[in-house]
Amino acid sequence: MVSSLKPVERPLALSDQVYQTLRANISDGKILPGQALQEVQLAALLGVSRTPVREALTRLAGDGLLCADGRSFVVPSLTLADVDDIYELRSLLEPEALRRVAAQTTDPKVHAPILDALEASRAAHEAGDNVAFMEANARFRSAWLALVPNPRLARAVELYANHVHHLRSVTLDSTKVRNVVLGGLKRIARALVAGNGDAAALAMQDHLTEARQAFVVAIGLSRAAPKPKKKALPAQVR
Repeated sequence: MVSSLKPVERPLALSDQVYQTLRANISDGKILPGQALQEVQLAALLGVSRTPVREALTRLAGDGLLCADGRSFVVPSLTLADVDDIYELRSLLEPEALRRVAAQTTDPKVHAPILDALEASRAAHEAGDNVAFMEANARFRSAWLALVPNPRLARAVELYANHVHHLRSVTLDSTKVRNVVLGGLKRIARALVAGNGDAAALAMQDHLTEARQAFVVAIGLSRAAPKPKKKALPAQVR
């Protein structure tokens, strides 16, 4: 036996590659709600057979990111009830996930990617660059999400964040919305740098509430929920 040999890295299966490509385009708002996605056309565009496309579309439908529409699939148009349901789930998952990573983030090496992404968000906001702001926002999420010790929890957080990610592509050109989002990221980062899990969870809860309101108003859905009274953060993270 040759002990120096290691398993050969295998490329992702075609269906996984198609899935990731389509999911990224849905999240980035490049595939819009109501736009028909058909196997034949997608297979031709991606240069693959219909089978991996079919598998990817079925998987995305299972994630709730697509729904069947006759012989096609479409990104569903979110109603206010959909948004409420998604943010309810995010409010259950993300504060607890942040609470679990806070013990690690007092280390400057650990929180450096989080602060770098925050600075990139600030710079993009000041430049009025909503595309760069979205990218920096995604980096911020990825930085803390990579620290979550429970991989199933991390995947659930990512999934439900993706359900409303395409809303950001049509709302973050608003200075007001970007300002709301940036304020939330700052509060979360302060709590993480302080290693305060309770404060991080509270900051995320407030951030999700404010972000939901801003997005709902920006895309013209009615009955935005009244803004709850803010709870004071512990002194060490103010």
